[in-house]
Amino acid sequence: MNTIDIVLLVAMTLAAVWSVMGRSLLKATIGLAVTSAILSILIFRLGSPLAAVFELSVCTGLITVVFVSTISLTKPLTHKDIIEMSKKRNRRFIYLPIILGLVAFALIRAGIPKGLIMSTGETVGNVTEVLWNMRQLDMFGQVILIIAGALGVVVLFAEAKDDAK
Repeated sequence: MNTIDIVLLVAMTLAAVWSVMGRSLLKATIGLAVTSAILSILIFRLGSPLAAVFELSVCTGLITVVFVSTISLTKPLTHKDIIEMSKKRNRRFIYLPIILGLVAFALIRAGIPKGLIMSTGETVGNVTEVLWNMRQLDMFGQVILIIAGALGVVVLFAEAKDDAK
């Protein structure tokens, strides 16, 4: 395992913990987007550029937009409610660092299976060539998903605008 991969895994874990433990939904959404972006970098480094592109565009982009728009449509909690919910959440996740540490230790001890990572002699090909020449149906499906998500956000904002009147 490369030092860069370890740094990326640690950064991804910290971003994920920040997403789960944060008090603000908007900050949690940003943390989830950062986690997904780092994951897409790791997926690309492991030799799967197609999965990395889908992770980056759909999970980091579309899901973040849907979450931010949903958050903007919800009623904010009072300070007292936030503190009470935070106490309950912290009690539920008190063992999370211990569990994460044990899982990380087990993964480091076990190592990565040989067939999981491509050897340096194998070539994936140009990502552009693979996406546009070999995986056209997948790209079409991804574009449809992104358009559907954008239209869903527009509909949500239109309903919120009608409710405000």
